[in-house]
Amino acid sequence: MIIYPTLELQNGRCVTLHRGRLEEPSIWHVDPVETAQGFAEAGAEWIHITDFDAVDGKGENAALIERIIEQAGCSVQIAGGIRTRDMVENWIEKGAGRVVLGSIAARDPDMVKELANRHPDQIVLAADVWQGQLMTDGWRNPVAITPEDFLASYADVPLASVLITDIDSDIDQPDAQLGLLSGLAGKTRHQVIAAGTVHELDDVARLKYIPNIAGTLIGRALFSKAVDLAQALAVARPEPERRAEFI
Repeated sequence: MIIYPTLELQNGRCVTLHRGRLEEPSIWHVDPVETAQGFAEAGAEWIHITDFDAVDGKGENAALIERIIEQAGCSVQIAGGIRTRDMVENWIEKGAGRVVLGSIAARDPDMVKELANRHPDQIVLAADVWQGQLMTDGWRNPVAITPEDFLASYADVPLASVLITDIDSDIDQPDAQLGLLSGLAGKTRHQVIAAGTVHELDDVARLKYIPNIAGTLIGRALFSKAVDLAQALAVARPEPERRAEFI
C-alpha cells in the first residue's frame, strides 16, 4: 500500500481543515517545500497536494506547487480546483505525476474520459462522499448520481486510481468509515486511495487489509505528530511471502 503524505495549501501556507471548512483552517507554521522534501527523505514515493485557494476559486498556489514538483524529490499528485482541460494539460506538462479530478468528472465525464485515454495512469478520479451522497465543489454541493453509479460510469477508463474521501471520517466510528470504503472499493476495478480515515498508526494497518485499497492520504495526523511517516511507510509495506521449508 502506498502512503501519500499530504500538503494542503492555502495562501502559501500548510493548513488542514475540519470537514472541508475553508474559512476555519488550522495553520501549520512550516515551509511547504522543506516539508515536502522531508516527506521524500523519510521514504515517501508520492506526495499529494491540494490547493484550497483553487478549490475556493479565489486564487491559487501554482508557483509554490511548481517549486515542490521541482524540488521535492518524489512524484507529486495534484488536486483542487482543476476544472478545465488546459489546467490538466498544464500540470502534466509541468511535471505532475497525477492530476485528481472530482467536480469536473461529475459535470463533464466525456472530457475527463478523453483526458484519461490521452494520459493513461495519470488521471485520478475523486469521489467525495458525505452521508452516502456524492459531493462536489469542495464538499459543498451534492449531485444526483450515487457514488456507486459514479464509479461504475468510469469502469472502462484507464484511470491511475480512484480517490475516495470519507467526509464523515471525523466522527468516532472507525468501523463505519471502513464499511464505506470497503463497500465502494468493491464496486470498482480500479485501485482505490483512501482519504480522511487515518488518525493513528493502527488505521494504516486496518486499511492495508481491505481488498482493493492500494493507498491512503495522511495529512493532519502527520502535522500533529499523531502518526510518524517512517512508521506508517513501514506498516504499509507488503508482508514478505512465507517460504516453504524443505527438509
